[in-house]
This record gives sequence, structure tokens and C-alpha cells, in this order.
Amino acid sequence: MGTLYINQDDVFIGKTDERLQVKAKNQILQDVPLIHLDGVVILGRATISPAAIAELLQRKIPLTFLSDTGQFLGKLEPELTKNIFVRDAQWKAAGETPHALHVVRGFIRGKLKNYRISLLQTQREHPELNLTSAITQIANIIPKLDNTQNIDSLRGLEGAGSAAYFGVFQQLIRADGFTFKARHRPATDPVNSLMNFGYTLLRHDVQSAINIVGFDPYLGYLHVQRYGRVGLAFDLMEEFRPLVADNMILNAINRRLLTPNDFTIEPISNVVRLSDAGRKVFLTLYEKKKQSEFKHPVLGRKCTYQEAFLIQGRLLAKYLMGEIDKYPPLVLY
Repeated sequence: MGTLYINQDDVFIGKTDERLQVKAKNQILQDVPLIHLDGVVILGRATISPAAIAELLQRKIPLTFLSDTGQFLGKLEPELTKNIFVRDAQWKAAGETPHALHVVRGFIRGKLKNYRISLLQTQREHPELNLTSAITQIANIIPKLDNTQNIDSLRGLEGAGSAAYFGVFQQLIRADGFTFKARHRPATDPVNSLMNFGYTLLRHDVQSAINIVGFDPYLGYLHVQRYGRVGLAFDLMEEFRPLVADNMILNAINRRLLTPNDFTIEPISNVVRLSDAGRKVFLTLYEKKKQSEFKHPVLGRKCTYQEAFLIQGRLLAKYLMGEIDKYPPLVLY
């Protein structure tokens, strides 16, 4: 199964033998063997028994709480691994060090290359679109990364590349009723609502992976240190945003798996959110995307995106600890 998403309010989550059961009004809604789980995500209101929490911690299965609008509330997971050497290397690389510059270039390079590849594929499939300018802008930015010697300037290049990508994002949408506005939180349009939700789920998975590797999730390199911000999780998310979240969202919209009828608008705040039925569809599509396979360009074997979160985390650790010469971001051609 991978991740269990609990998408219904006022349910009870309990442990029975080697299984996790979700009940409402004494009716079993879900009955899942714990051995099949690598994460549990609760959206909205739910009660979970102490025995279930203890079992999840013992099995090192993270438990994440989101609001019913998809906002991240908190996470319960086992303590960091005992590999203090990973965290020691992570902290030694902090600041404007050669290692930090290298990995920041890698995160940005992976993200921008995946942006460009996505636009190129769409342009080939739909030659009537006008994506050439954005593709060229991103292509011109990527070589500049190697000649940029401070992280703030690298952030500027990342921002310029992202602006080019999102500047043509509306053209990638081929379904009526969906209009992309500039990225913002909280979302006041369906597309941003899907992006915010998808990126929150992606954060859950990437943060779980770097916790398994042994990193301190709060110490990042690309993202500025800020109280409560899991900087390294956001760093490692960058190369996965176009591959996992954006790709899945565009497929859901363009294949009409989600329609404007799957969204509701809050009367005072105008915040747009998925309906209960729409959220179930979205979670199913996200989990299916995570479990889809591809050939990892570094390992040379097939893996799922769920496995790739952990693979990239381990490659990052190997680089920081001096076991490999470069950090290779995940780029799929």
C-alpha cells in the first residue's frame, strides 16, 4: 500500500494484532497490515489509540497530521538514526562552503532540468503551444549555475528559472475551468490548491526519507534557515516537484480526473479546497504516482519514486561524507 491516507473526520484508528484498523460508528472502513505501511497521513479530525501510535513508532512508520485543507500541522516519527556522522558532515557543510555550493547547484540544476524536459515533452506533443521562450530561458540559466559562487545568487537563478516555467504553466493546462494564477498560499484558485496540497504530501515523504538517512531536517542549504522550517526537506524536494507533484496534477486536470466541481470555496476567506470526493481522487493519484517505476540514472535499475526519495537522501549523505565526488540530482530525460 505504501502510505495510508485517512480522509474522513471523526474516525478511530486502532491496532488489532498486526493490523491497523480505521473505524467509524463501529464499522471497519480500512484494515491494513502494518507490514505494508511506510507512512500514515491523517487529514482533518481523527482519534488514534496509544497502542497504534506506539506500534507506528516501533516500526519507524511516520505519522503526519494535515488540516482538512491540506495544511501541514505536525509529524510524529521515530528519533533520528544513530548515525551521528551524517549530521556531523551536514553541519560542517553549512554556510558558504564548497560542499554547500555544490549541493545547492545540484538541487537547482535538477529542478530546472526537469522543468525544461517537461516543457520540451509538452511542446513536442502539442506543437501549437508557445513554450520555446521559456525553454530557452531555462536552458540559458542552467550553465550559469557552475559559474556562480554564492548561494544568494544561485537562489536568484532558481527564481528566474521557476518564473519562466510558471509563466507558461497555464499553457500546460488543457481542461476548461482551470486558470493558473501566480503561486500563493492560501490558494484562491483550484490549481494552486492542488499544488499546495501536492507539495505538502511531497514534503511528508521527503522529510521521512531524510529522517531515515539520519539528517537534521531543519538544516538546509538552498532554503534560508528559519525557525520551524525543515530546510533540508525543502531542498531535496526541489528536483521532485516537477517529476512527482506537477506531473501528477497536470495529468489529473488534463485527463479530467478532477474537474472544477471537485472544489469548494470558503465564503469569507475565498480559500479554495478540494471536496471530500476530490481529495480521495487526489490521494489515490498521488500514491499511484509514488509507486510508479522508472530507471534510476545513477543506480541503473528500476525503482519507484517512493524509493527515490530515500536514494537521493543517501546519495546526498555519501557526498557530504566524502564517499562520492558529486551529488547527482535526479533528472529524468
